[in-house]
Amino acid sequence: MFEMRVSGCLFFICYFSLSFFGHTTLASHPRSHKNFNNQTTVNMGSSTRQKRVLCGYGIDLDAVSAWANTGDGTSANPSDVSRGIYGATVGVDRLLSFLDKHHIKATWFVPTHSLQSFPKQVTKIRDGGHEMQVPSLGLHCYTHEHMSALNATQEEDILSRSFDELSKFLKKAPSGWTAPGWKPSSHTVQLLEKYGIKYDHSFMHHDSQMYRLPYPPTVKATDVTKSPSTWMQPMSKLHASSIVEIPANWHLDDWPAFNVGNGGNGFIDPDLVFKLWTEQFDFYYQEYDSFVFPITVHPQVSGKPHVLRMHERLVKHINSHEGVEWMTMDEMSDQYNSGQISGHVVEGGVDL
Repeated sequence: MFEMRVSGCLFFICYFSLSFFGHTTLASHPRSHKNFNNQTTVNMGSSTRQKRVLCGYGIDLDAVSAWANTGDGTSANPSDVSRGIYGATVGVDRLLSFLDKHHIKATWFVPTHSLQSFPKQVTKIRDGGHEMQVPSLGLHCYTHEHMSALNATQEEDILSRSFDELSKFLKKAPSGWTAPGWKPSSHTVQLLEKYGIKYDHSFMHHDSQMYRLPYPPTVKATDVTKSPSTWMQPMSKLHASSIVEIPANWHLDDWPAFNVGNGGNGFIDPDLVFKLWTEQFDFYYQEYDSFVFPITVHPQVSGKPHVLRMHERLVKHINSHEGVEWMTMDEMSDQYNSGQISGHVVEGGVDL
């Protein structure tokens, strides 16, 4: 998934190496399993407020398709293919055990290539009661085709086949979506509406609040071979679609830190990532009465022992806070659509 720069990884290592040794463990107290009809009350200073924290795992079952997407038809490296097979088999089994242990139902984004190549494993996921969603048009559609590299016809061809294949397998239409490498095209939002997709998990207008996904605005790119007058204009006004956005977040994704190559560093200390993720959670918990905390993982990455042990500590930390509810992204979007949790309004741009 992912074009992260080496300089960002070096900053990440330096910054957290300086701060990590000052970290202290928060005191634990029992978590809440209460639903929206029985919310937990939290005392904060002189006021009493209800906390609602909707947490969930979004699991991208990229498997071999992550490596088959070479873009130019070059054959995938056999060793990389073996990493994808590991993810679809060993990684999936370990993550299913982890989720069952903590009574968490996750959202699995399954490329059609993974569905067809590993039907027994995908059946395990479905029969375990987990939410399974339509693969994205790129990284999670058939073989990780990036949507931004496709024309509108190619994009719809891939979405249509993926949608049909997963609907047939689930015996119902999928309701959610995530884009490959979180690189949607300018046509994606309209296509998702056309196919009745209820929510997306690809955009970053906010990091902890759900919102109505805007259609992509017009943004003039700078072209220094032309006159400045050709690009000097503001962004066009944003207009909301019908789709609920459950925000994506590169800083809550396992791939950049733990995958070796293909946009990942691969050798970040899990303690540093644990601190990065819990610092975000703690900030949201301090600043908001309600928020969402969607975590993005991949079986070939988070199925590794050192990463899985970090997830154990992460869940323990999250569960030490009152008002926490683990749920699928479909359930999160239902909470937003029904008005049972507040969200964000994305604004910006001007009429051109």
